[in-house]
Amino acid sequence: MRRKEKEITGISEIESIISRALVCRIALSDNNVPYIVAMNFGYSGEKGRKLYFHCAVEGRKIEMIRKNNYVCFELDTDHHITEETVACDFGMRYCSVVGWGTISFVGSDAEKAEGLSSIMHHYTDRAGFNFDPEIFKRTMVLRLDIAMMTGKKA
Repeated sequence: MRRKEKEITGISEIESIISRALVCRIALSDNNVPYIVAMNFGYSGEKGRKLYFHCAVEGRKIEMIRKNNYVCFELDTDHHITEETVACDFGMRYCSVVGWGTISFVGSDAEKAEGLSSIMHHYTDRAGFNFDPEIFKRTMVLRLDIAMMTGKKA
């Protein structure tokens, strides 16, 4: 990061940003063609840092992940525009996290339920969810194992 004074390296502050974010963007690539998608997510820091996502079992991102499962992700929150008298002096305050890792398809029903529970917990701060067996069966859960991430406070 060019502006070191804006960099956040402490994991507790990075995880605080993740907990406040509402959307996670996943950047994929296939033959040097980028594709980015915004997704609902859940974060698990207890057993290795990972993000969980849910989606349909087919589609463009699924095809791209099968070809290249190394991804970049981004989350941001706490947005505030700072106004000044001169247009070029306007600014934006925010916190963000950018990271990289490998994304995979969750295979076991136990981890699938863990991933879906993580997503639900992120948005409700509750636990102990039951999932409709028919919907559960046709829902894809993705797990992003985070290799590296950094934060920024602007």
